Amino acid sequence: MEQTEVGSSSSGYDKSQVIDVRPLRCLVPWFPAPPLGYQTPPPFVYAPPFGPFPQGYSPFYPFFNPSEPQRTSEQNYPQNNQNNGTANQDGGSGFGYNNNVDNGASPSYYTPPPAPRYNAENGDTTRSRKSSSTRGDSVVVISESEEDGYSNSKKRTANYLSSMDILESGSSQRSRSRPKKIKPNPDLKFMVPANGDRETVNDLLLKFDALRRKLAQIEDAKEVTVGIKRADLKAGTLMFNYGLRTNAKKIVGIVPGVEIGDIYFFRMEMCLVGLHAPVMAGIDYMSLKIDQEDETLAVSIVSSGGYEDDAEYGDVLIYSGQGGAANKKEGKEASDQKLERGNLALERSLRRGNDVRVIRGMKDVGNVSARIYVYDGLYRLQESWTEKGKAGTNVFKYKLVRVPGQPEAFMLWKSIQLWRDNTVSRPGVILPDLTSGTEKVPVCLVNDVDAEKGPAHFTYVPTIKYSKPINSMQPSIGCNCRSSCAPGDPNCSCVIKNNGDLPYISNGVLVIRSPFVHECGPSCLCYPNCKNQVSQNGLKIKLEVFKTQGKGWGLRSWDPIRAGTFVCEYAGQVVELSRVDVDEDDEYIFNAARSFDKNFKWNYLPEILEEEKPTDPDEVSSSPLSLRISSKSFGNVARFINHSCSPNLFWQPVLYDHNDESCPHIVFYAIKHIPPMTELTFDYGPAPGSNGNSGRRECLCKSPKCRGFFG
Repeated sequence: MEQTEVGSSSSGYDKSQVIDVRPLRCLVPWFPAPPLGYQTPPPFVYAPPFGPFPQGYSPFYPFFNPSEPQRTSEQNYPQNNQNNGTANQDGGSGFGYNNNVDNGASPSYYTPPPAPRYNAENGDTTRSRKSSSTRGDSVVVISESEEDGYSNSKKRTANYLSSMDILESGSSQRSRSRPKKIKPNPDLKFMVPANGDRETVNDLLLKFDALRRKLAQIEDAKEVTVGIKRADLKAGTLMFNYGLRTNAKKIVGIVPGVEIGDIYFFRMEMCLVGLHAPVMAGIDYMSLKIDQEDETLAVSIVSSGGYEDDAEYGDVLIYSGQGGAANKKEGKEASDQKLERGNLALERSLRRGNDVRVIRGMKDVGNVSARIYVYDGLYRLQESWTEKGKAGTNVFKYKLVRVPGQPEAFMLWKSIQLWRDNTVSRPGVILPDLTSGTEKVPVCLVNDVDAEKGPAHFTYVPTIKYSKPINSMQPSIGCNCRSSCAPGDPNCSCVIKNNGDLPYISNGVLVIRSPFVHECGPSCLCYPNCKNQVSQNGLKIKLEVFKTQGKGWGLRSWDPIRAGTFVCEYAGQVVELSRVDVDEDDEYIFNAARSFDKNFKWNYLPEILEEEKPTDPDEVSSSPLSLRISSKSFGNVARFINHSCSPNLFWQPVLYDHNDESCPHIVFYAIKHIPPMTELTFDYGPAPGSNGNSGRRECLCKSPKCRGFFG
């Protein structure tokens, strides 16, 4: 670069001379020498953003989708695809990198878009209702509050990545002053099928949510909040780092192992199972090689109802295009949408007639600021047009029609919304409230199968009835917390009894299974306003007792249920073991001595967080409880929970009003996310010492893992 200004100055050099300056992109950063005793890190390796990369090194790739303007045409359409219609993996993982390394392509590095704004109340990210709306792989700003949304602040990414640390594990009381970075253990590998089946998909989602709950518990225990609390994104990043994912290769149509009606509380879950790759974009598309030409086709869309022109009419969806939104903070005015990226992919899918997966974002009745994502099946584009939006600019509109013959999903949710407004509008209602006001949330009695008017008479009681006075049991030592117990408080006796942690995270979800969960009770000074009392406050989910096809009466929920959520307690009369007049064939006897399925693992994998794996692989005590509860004459909704060899509930002993471990409360929690109107079941388990066919009953669960009998 030559200076045009001629002349000397007091600085002592000639400004007319050419200055030898190298471009910044050619310089290797210089770092000061580390202090004594510091372990020298690996050498800094310089490489251009898009390679080539030295042998043994790979690019750093955040999980965010890339900003579209940073891609070149070659990056958008790699030339390494075969001419067989196979999708390339450009963004196929939804994590912003090209993973066609095995095919000889160089991995690509993209600068991640801004990270999410965290809502401290519900643990989800939200977007301002006053913001603009765009869709696609670029930075997204949506007009309605929506989970997994992202703000437009450029500082969010750095803040989020700097918050990707966890507290060191060890004793029950963790050190909060020495954060430990999340990083994969190279010696730990997991084998996950590339193309998942139903069992693989369910197992991955269980592992993800178990890890997310544990990370959320660790975040709750931090004295000082650093960065953004997003346990779901942290858990997803770890899962991807360890290769815990399936269906990574994008496909058109049905995703193996994913069923219509499946629900997701986090968009990261959809990424892990291959349903919808982008973490934040509403349109997912892929590139195909068709007739020697590159073609982009839409494979899935997320419709959250947060756009001004989106319309939902049963099996018809009017979907708005992406781009062109105004942004007052950046001084950007609204503009016409362009036929590019997701818009172009939808146009080409309209011409090609391929199926597009549709995921509906529904409001969470338990958290009005969050959304639940429901897979509604395959749709086909019928027509497209442009029209003037509220800002006066042209907006692309796409009409999608649901492929006929698929099970109901979205329409079932719409029906439940109508029932909430008018319970008697539910077909087959016998009683609007089976509990006669005993529970805070009414429980419907429904029969739309036959003419039976209800089960045999019983007295509804909300909790267990002990066979001996409670004051004769071992008293519970309450905590001295003046307000709600603080997670990780070493001075809280309830925290100590729970091995140094509170058993629930801030939204009341159980973190892990354990021999006993200790809730705060009447002997605690924090009672009754503590977060550590979940099961004792009665039903919170809208349940119904219904007549099944061939299994008598059953139980299900109108509400979607998140994994780890308290469902109900098993109420009834404690039966003394010394009694000889107990009818062992009584179908309303709960026997806590029945063992769990040893293959059932619900807790997180400690190896992923670099914690030592326990020597005892069992999550709960191997010694069974000597407790039997009869709900034949006195009981609650739990008496209607049927058996299944592939259950969606498990039971957990809970103590709060006494400390007698021989007579705990038996509480049911959700194993996994449960869609509305799904029958609630648990595994009755074999009786201790049972052999042969003695005392066994035929199982009618019809699950793939059905043992053919129970009891």
